[in-house]
Amino acid sequence: MSAVPLIEVRSITKYYGSVIALKDISMICYAGEVMCLLGDNGAGKSTLIKMLSGMHKPDAGKILLDGEEVVFQSPRSALNRGIATVYQDLATVPLMSITRNFFMGREPVRGWGPFQRFDIAASDKIAQREMLNIGIDVRDPGQAVGTLSGGERQCLAIARAIYFGAKVLILDEPTSALGVHQAAVVLRYVMEAKARGLAVIFISHNVHHAYPVGDRFTILNRGRSEGTFEKAEITREQVMLMMAGGRELEQLTAELDGAQGGEHIK
Repeated sequence: MSAVPLIEVRSITKYYGSVIALKDISMICYAGEVMCLLGDNGAGKSTLIKMLSGMHKPDAGKILLDGEEVVFQSPRSALNRGIATVYQDLATVPLMSITRNFFMGREPVRGWGPFQRFDIAASDKIAQREMLNIGIDVRDPGQAVGTLSGGERQCLAIARAIYFGAKVLILDEPTSALGVHQAAVVLRYVMEAKARGLAVIFISHNVHHAYPVGDRFTILNRGRSEGTFEKAEITREQVMLMMAGGRELEQLTAELDGAQGGEHIK
């Protein structure tokens, strides 16, 4: 593993008016590593994503890529530097084909000048090959994306990011709307991206999905960091307790156990 993180967030702070969305957040992720950014709803995960993907700028702190400070002017500038973000809603068009979605905004063309046109034959082959490389056997790349399962659509987005040279892959709640089987499919491809040397930032509020694939965990709670931990340093149960709501859930469980015990005594 390189001594320099592929991406680093150093003391990031973000305000929206008088509201503190993030305060003094730091995080690192190396190539070939899965960093899990965990927190309950409202913890600040989405705000951090927007800054890493070039949508918003921090009010304080730095973002470093390969040890060099970067300032993204737009999502396109972040993408050009190798940071690909797969949002929860995927930004796919269900009625368009797999190939069209795979190359959306980056269509290869043939011909010249005013006679240029989308090279559909070559694009179909590339989309089919890249999907197969990540484990999805697509028989017809011309089929509508809406015919794919949620897990397969996530894998399409991951395959697209890898093909276009992403160095950092940010996944926003990739398993939140999926069943057990489809979530397992996506987690398998997260590990595939890690094996290919990408730095993967896995954002989730579901500890049971994040913990098996994570190498390192940064835990947010109401815009502040509870710390960053190696997997060997923290258990799944400890992660849950540190996330917002964990202590409340533990207290509720104790209260329910006490109430049930009281009923038995009666």
